[in-house]
Amino acid sequence: MSLANHTPENFLWRTDGKVGVITLNRPDRKNPLTFGSYAELRDLFRALGAEQGVKAIVIAGAGGNFCSGGDVHEIIGPLTGMDAQELLNFTRMTGDLVLAMRECPQPIIAAVDGVCAGAGAIISMAADFRFATPEARTAFLFVRVGLAGCDMGACAVLPRIIGQGRAAELLYTGRSMTAEEGLAWGFFNRLAAQSGLLAEAVEFASTLAAGPTFAHAMTKRMLHQEWNMSIEAAIEAEAQAQALCMQTEDFRRAYRAFANKTKPVFEGN
Repeated sequence: MSLANHTPENFLWRTDGKVGVITLNRPDRKNPLTFGSYAELRDLFRALGAEQGVKAIVIAGAGGNFCSGGDVHEIIGPLTGMDAQELLNFTRMTGDLVLAMRECPQPIIAAVDGVCAGAGAIISMAADFRFATPEARTAFLFVRVGLAGCDMGACAVLPRIIGQGRAAELLYTGRSMTAEEGLAWGFFNRLAAQSGLLAEAVEFASTLAAGPTFAHAMTKRMLHQEWNMSIEAAIEAEAQAQALCMQTEDFRRAYRAFANKTKPVFEGN
């Protein structure tokens, strides 16, 4: 997928300088996902790995809500009529969206307002940073539709963000986590007023986009990969990763700027 002239069918896409902005845009239904939007979001995040002009990504929802999860009529209903293989194909496809977000080298900021439920909560979880409004309500509500909390990597990722006990409470009960709880528990990085949420997320993304691109991508990769490493393996992996970063021109630019008492201007190489 080339993003130069790409117009998505299932959401909005624009660039703001070096920041790519995804907007889930079905506000009349609180921005639910469909079979098509799952797949198109997955493909977009995979394509962004080769998009050198985009250095950071913001994902948000239109109309005062982030995402209400899988569309009841366009996903939940059809799933009840599928056979076992079709269901497995679907659940693997939804999991692939999370993998695409984690493997996408650019840092991702979720700007969460209002309803953030089901797969919407998972998308925010899979981002690298989460900004929210005080009105945000985040619910991993799979149990409320008769499903397990282990959806799209939730049992692996959520405990690493907020802790095992808190994750268990949300996944077993399906209750909404308030914005204040999310901030106190470390799920949200910061809260912002509704009127300024997207602008604050884009501004933060712009600061990341102005940083050393290769190094940021390496940080994201190691944060993801080191979940399954011993401390010895992690230290060795980080030694190799940092040695690679030390070969970049951005590292040399930073040294020259420091020596000249100026601010480094990173160019991403």
